[in-house]
Amino acid sequence: MVQNELVLKGLNCAHCATVIRDSVDKLPWVAEVRLNLATQIMTLEVKNQSDSPHVINEIQRLISTIEDGVTVEPLNPDSRLISQSPFSESLRRVVPEIVGGLIFFFLLIGRAVFDLSGPPVISLFLISYLLAGKSVLLAALKNIRHGRVLDENFLMVIATIGAFAIGEFPEAVAVMLFYQLGEFFQGRAVDSSRRSIQNLLYSRPGQVLVKTGDEFLGTDPENVLPGTLFLVRPGDRIALDGFVHKGSGLVDTSALTGESYPRRLEEGDEVLGGYICQDSVLEIRSSKNLEESAYSRIIKMVEESSGRKAGSERFITKFARTYTPVVVGLAVLIALLPPLFVSEALFSDWVYRALVFLVVSCPCALVVSVPLSFYAGIGAASRLGILVKGGNYLEALNRIDTLVLDKTGTLTVGRFQVNRFFPSKGVPETLLLELAAAAEVHSTHPIAVSIRKARVFRTITGTLPEPDSVEEVRGNGVRAYFSDYPEADSNSIDLSGKTISAGKLSWIMEICGSEKLHRELESREAGSGGSTIHIALDEEYMGGILLSDELRAGSVKALEQVKGYGISKSLMLTGDSEAAAWAVSLQAGGLEYLANLLPEDKVTALEGLITEKRRTAFIGDGINDAPVLARADVGIAMGGLGSDAAIEAADIVFMSDSISLFVTAKKISQKTHRIVGQNIVLALGIKFMVLILASFGMAGMGLAIFADVGVTLLAVLNAMRIQVLKSYK
Repeated sequence: MVQNELVLKGLNCAHCATVIRDSVDKLPWVAEVRLNLATQIMTLEVKNQSDSPHVINEIQRLISTIEDGVTVEPLNPDSRLISQSPFSESLRRVVPEIVGGLIFFFLLIGRAVFDLSGPPVISLFLISYLLAGKSVLLAALKNIRHGRVLDENFLMVIATIGAFAIGEFPEAVAVMLFYQLGEFFQGRAVDSSRRSIQNLLYSRPGQVLVKTGDEFLGTDPENVLPGTLFLVRPGDRIALDGFVHKGSGLVDTSALTGESYPRRLEEGDEVLGGYICQDSVLEIRSSKNLEESAYSRIIKMVEESSGRKAGSERFITKFARTYTPVVVGLAVLIALLPPLFVSEALFSDWVYRALVFLVVSCPCALVVSVPLSFYAGIGAASRLGILVKGGNYLEALNRIDTLVLDKTGTLTVGRFQVNRFFPSKGVPETLLLELAAAAEVHSTHPIAVSIRKARVFRTITGTLPEPDSVEEVRGNGVRAYFSDYPEADSNSIDLSGKTISAGKLSWIMEICGSEKLHRELESREAGSGGSTIHIALDEEYMGGILLSDELRAGSVKALEQVKGYGISKSLMLTGDSEAAAWAVSLQAGGLEYLANLLPEDKVTALEGLITEKRRTAFIGDGINDAPVLARADVGIAMGGLGSDAAIEAADIVFMSDSISLFVTAKKISQKTHRIVGQNIVLALGIKFMVLILASFGMAGMGLAIFADVGVTLLAVLNAMRIQVLKSYK
């Protein structure tokens, strides 16, 4: 399989996007296709190796038969940049329609004031009609030639030609003109939703000032390798993930986290690509290349997000495919049956009713407004630091009734402090700390980071020996093996040929094989109210280190707030001890919890809730949370700094470390669901009412145009209400 990413520039029509995706999917050499209207990006999985120009030419040829003005280009960083004047570009495309409209209105005034009539006036109406409806006429002819007949273009052409045939010239032009007006505003609305996502994330970082010798030289961020020193000046966007090597100052993190206030960075602090340096010069050592940076991962997630259809979108697509041929058939029956069986019925009257019926039946309001509502919801969430990977997950979040949370790094800050040492007899505290730090030398777990910081704080000298290999015993701890180090630092502890195990009490006691000691330590740990990491050197128990964590600010308030948004149960799952879980539960207002869980135990606990018919959302941040994130109805990764595995498994990513974002995400999902429902009821309700009136001759072409274009505009405007951010704060 070969993946190709293409940009479809000029694509603004939601219905056309569906037709394009379905048509490309039928190509024999295409294995899978995803098309994201919000970003205009098509992702193709090609079955056999194929050169990119061939793929582009084939796709361009196919799309040209569906939608004029759409050009296919390979995806590159410049493709993501947005034109700053989309309005003028959209305006240029509709110049013929504007000219046709002006002729039409002059004719209406002329007929009213000067009573103009005759062939010259009919000719002018025809010119106005051809100008206003040029794109619709061409699209209808093109679709008929390629076997696609029953779409909105066909409906418009049949209705307007029929109106001309029975002498209703102004109404024929009006249908085309107002249809084009609706299409124009649809394109503007899609563009607005697209820009809310793209402008947030697609500001391409410029050149990076990389340290070369004693000076800093500009180079493209794609060429910067991990471990490279680069300079960031006030006002610059930081291009790559890394750590502050020299300097301190404020950075604007809003593009990634949604936080409105700046964050202060000091030497050694982690920094993400996408932050903007505000008030000082920083030297940063890169930790990842551009493709692996948080910024690029976020862009990738947003690119893919709108390509995943919600159930409502899939329903509307299927509904429109059935609905359109049905109403065309009904229109034919309305035109033909009454004149055949009712002697007083005039053929021209019933043809007019059938034409009105056709205009009303166009499903534009549904086909446009429902996906647009999800684009708007995803865009609003992105601007608030919530990355939703698809409309289906936004829709699923609305139905969630059970919130399940991890403890460390999710409910708690994840910044542990060493409180007490419990060394075995004759073991110095410094040695205990040194052993723990040596075992956890490469771990990114918050407890491991805190232990290494505590070692530095106690000014323990000497270099930590590098383990020959490290085995992570899932859900229990780590085991580090050390080879002989003949050239070890004289100040370092000698671990030649030794094994350090650090982790849970039950696991360490299995290694040491002492049931009596196990019972004594278990009793002490039960009253500690914190997390204790136990250390063994080979098979000898060396002692334990007690660390305490603190609850995140706003967690209690957020857990209280979620009850007002359909959450009837909240549960904390943790691999930590019963004592540590109980202490956090107490601080969180008596939150239900399950402790001492392995990753597979968390999945089992979640499946128990699912068996009870509960719809679950799980919030976690670590590698060990990936299985349960994937199993939950909606998996939410906490913080853009979370592990790659957690972010990959999650359906939604919170870019800041606050569970209050769950409340915000719930509000957005509920509002999106509500507006989608309103648009479906609005569109179908008005259309069916006018269809009934039209079939009895009680609705003219003016009301038909309102039921089509007017309802579409109302639905689009209603969908754009989702992007009003102040309603979520």
